[in-house]
Amino acid sequence: MGDWLDNAKAIEELERERSIAAQLAQPRPTGPSRTHCATCEDEIPAARQALGGITRCTPCQTTFEKGTRR
Repeated sequence: MGDWLDNAKAIEELERERSIAAQLAQPRPTGPSRTHCATCEDEIPAARQALGGITRCTPCQTTFEKGTRR
């Protein structure tokens, strides 16, 4: 029988797997990416544009995602 530390580790691994599965289940943007951010108008790097469907630069997207979580 495991101790409390083993149980905590198992719970952490389960929660991590659930979190990753939830992220992968979210719809991904599709279509052409913008060349400039829709929020701040800074140029979006080519590597990020290659992902497809990108409309914001990384800092603006981070701010946008933080604002929608509660």
